[in-house]
Amino acid sequence: MEIMYALVVIIIIVSIISTLLITGKGDGNYREATKRNTINLTLIYAVIISLSLIALGIYIRFFV
Repeated sequence: MEIMYALVVIIIIVSIISTLLITGKGDGNYREATKRNTINLTLIYAVIISLSLIALGIYIRFFV
């Protein structure tokens, strides 16, 4: 089970780093015009990670 936890954490970290690296590339005008998109994407990640952890906790509590 510890392997599964480690895989989830690794996937989350790789996803966040990849997203930040991708959003860092591009021309200046695009980056300035879409700064809000990066904030929105960060909020989406926060919600998805929270929901994933809640779902994992429910699964462990009731099905393991």
